[in-house]
Amino acid sequence: MRLADRVVIVTGGAAGMGLAFASRLLSEGAAIVIADIKDSEPALNALGHSDRTLGLRTDVSQVDSVRSMIKTVFERFGRIDVLINNAAIFATLEPRPFDEIDEQDWDQLMAVNVKGVWNCVREVAPVFRAQQSGRIINIASAVVGKGTALMLHYVASKGAVVAMTRALARELASIGVTVNAVAPGLILSDTVAANPAITAFQSSAVMQARSIKRDAYPEDVVGAVAFLASDDSAFMSGQTLIVDGGSVFSTL
Repeated sequence: MRLADRVVIVTGGAAGMGLAFASRLLSEGAAIVIADIKDSEPALNALGHSDRTLGLRTDVSQVDSVRSMIKTVFERFGRIDVLINNAAIFATLEPRPFDEIDEQDWDQLMAVNVKGVWNCVREVAPVFRAQQSGRIINIASAVVGKGTALMLHYVASKGAVVAMTRALARELASIGVTVNAVAPGLILSDTVAANPAITAFQSSAVMQARSIKRDAYPEDVVGAVAFLASDDSAFMSGQTLIVDGGSVFSTL
């Protein structure tokens, strides 16, 4: 119960990896807030409704929506301890050459994957500042280290997340906040598995590059997130943990 009495916000937590994060951290004693543009009721049913769970319809690309979410969470629990910036556009993508990506698709992805992180950190910062404590965990991707082709907008967005993690670690250290990232490889969550364009994309190359020759699932990532959310990682900040089965052997 490393996270007893902690309040954790998981953006994009209604399904996929986000729901797996929520489930693991709930089991470690945390109160969980699922902030998602999708209906969170099925996720709350899966977690089990309790006084330690809350679902809020949130569009991370819209600052007013994020501000309302943070206000509601604070009014409900009286504190916020961990922000997991997981919301991102990925599972619905179709790989394509960079010059065939629609401008609208590029802008929408950047609004969620990059601006969404900024919006959430900016709005939670006053709470962390008042508490003089907090943890931010950004979900990046191992594609940044690989330079994966045919997904330029996604790779660029996750590269930005890694860079933001480092810069925010410098800016927020003085108020007792750590900022770290987790960079998974291709994870067969329920949402990703539903899109053959993603699961079949370079699947043989992905498996060949891995030291651990098997498919990866959300359960393979939750331990790293739980570690960063807990006091076990209190002296870490600005770091990116790569969880990809031993494919990328470098820091991002």
